[in-house]
Amino acid sequence: MGGKIFHKKDISMARNGDHHQGGEPHEKRGKAMRGRAGRMQGGRGSGRSNKGPVRLWGRHAVEAALKNPNRSHRKLWATREGIASLDGELPADFTIDYAQAADLGRLVAKDAPHQGLVLECEPLDDIFLDDVLDGDPERPILVLDQVTDPHNVGAILRSAAAFNAAAIVTQDRHAPPESGVVAKSASGALEIVPWVRVVNLARALEEIAEAGYWRIGLAGEAEATLAQALPVGPVALVLGAEGEGMRHNITQHCDTLARLPISEAMESLNVSNAAAIALYAIATRDIGED
Repeated sequence: MGGKIFHKKDISMARNGDHHQGGEPHEKRGKAMRGRAGRMQGGRGSGRSNKGPVRLWGRHAVEAALKNPNRSHRKLWATREGIASLDGELPADFTIDYAQAADLGRLVAKDAPHQGLVLECEPLDDIFLDDVLDGDPERPILVLDQVTDPHNVGAILRSAAAFNAAAIVTQDRHAPPESGVVAKSASGALEIVPWVRVVNLARALEEIAEAGYWRIGLAGEAEATLAQALPVGPVALVLGAEGEGMRHNITQHCDTLARLPISEAMESLNVSNAAAIALYAIATRDIGED
């Protein structure tokens, strides 16, 4: 293993399973009141629609969680080969339950590729939309409308990390919870990209507009291509579920619609593929600077 040191936060683990104790873009708006996008009772802010512990598996997902200083770990099960594959040294007092690969397989979803590593940890802390909007406006925001497949959300998180997106925003009841499937598909990006969950997605889009972002909804029926629709300033990219696309109310909360110039031989792209291509287009757009 390399010389990197894994972070730990409130670790309380034992071999017997002891648990943790403890157009033109809009003008920049003033600081909005936190809660306007539906941050009421029951609303989450970090992809944490479940309150219980999360079980992660696979080298990239587990390694990223161990290195994340904001992640509280509860228990790590591993094969010796799995531990050897990690890029870093665990703290001396970090307890590991060594097990056979077949035993680890019983701790995760059927046929899940755990790669000899299973980590039980607490969900990530809430992230509020206001916190994201106060960040770097040059980084795009991804808004997902009823994208419920955890593999797709994980893949979108991975692309968001690769192209330096500020966050993904989803609606609480129309998105998967933070989970091992999302984390494995994200290949570590779940620990990197803020995941904001709101109660009302339309109101969240209103806040995003007030912050100066130009809201572009991807739709196959749009006349303009994404390259034609991209502004110079901040961008919020809105994507709907495969097949159904964006809901009408969400479409109405976009400043413009745009399409990817794909061949007529294909009706559409997987939503995670579309997100990756769109993020690349945003990252490489001509912003008119010398």
